[in-house]
Amino acid sequence: MELCTRPYDHPDSAKLIADLQQVFVVRYGGPDSTPVDPAQFSAPRGHFLVGYLDGAPVACGGWRSVREAQDSVGPGDAEIKRMYVAEGLRGKGLSRVVLAALEDAARATGHRRMVLETGDRQPEAIGLYEATGYVRIPKFGTYKDTPESECFAKEL
Repeated sequence: MELCTRPYDHPDSAKLIADLQQVFVVRYGGPDSTPVDPAQFSAPRGHFLVGYLDGAPVACGGWRSVREAQDSVGPGDAEIKRMYVAEGLRGKGLSRVVLAALEDAARATGHRRMVLETGDRQPEAIGLYEATGYVRIPKFGTYKDTPESECFAKEL
């Protein structure tokens, strides 16, 4: 898989994000309503990647800098958002490639910790994060009071 830095609102990014939002609709009854500004994923405040196989966009993920302390996160943290691999390609290690590249990019910009929020109806995501060294932390963000929410962090 070839990884390319892309703007959050690039057409390939937007297609994959729309596909991910549809997964949320199926699993949770609606899309992720976390406020997101595409500029948050532009250097130096963030980073967004799209993975391509044979020229087709098949995976994505990004991080954005946490600017202010909130619940269990704070400055120095990078929040992962929009991790996704196309349905027919899951289980082939592509998400690990995207995740490792995001961690490397965050580390290179001085971030000390990656944080993320996911949901209990995404067992494959939880498995990925736990298998790559992420540990549960107190809930934060839009879904901090939602029982289905699960939050994780990893020291970089």
